[in-house]
Amino acid sequence: MKTAIFLLFVALIPSQYIRAQSCAQSCAVDNVINLMIKSSSEALGTSALSKLDIICTSVTSRGADAFCPSGYKPTGCACGMACGSWDIRGNSACHCQCQNIDWTSARCCKLGLVGS
Repeated sequence: MKTAIFLLFVALIPSQYIRAQSCAQSCAVDNVINLMIKSSSEALGTSALSKLDIICTSVTSRGADAFCPSGYKPTGCACGMACGSWDIRGNSACHCQCQNIDWTSARCCKLGLVGS
């Protein structure tokens, strides 16, 4: 078994070396093309992201649930009575898991376009 593995490595290593040498010229062109594509896509991405803004608001309500306004998603929650156990339900509300909670707060955010 050791001999078979050794022979496999002996057979593969030279082929990888030969492939690397034959790729030297064509790979250089590929690398230049890849760099051009990457720089173009980064410029487009930066341009698009510069037009986006994150808009957040806080919602507080009595009881164990705080619901975000339409279009907003909860990103964090806080609970009254020193309760640190909460979860996000239905992708739109914060729920405090302790009993007899007097208030629940949700931080709700959405992406918006700058200037609109």
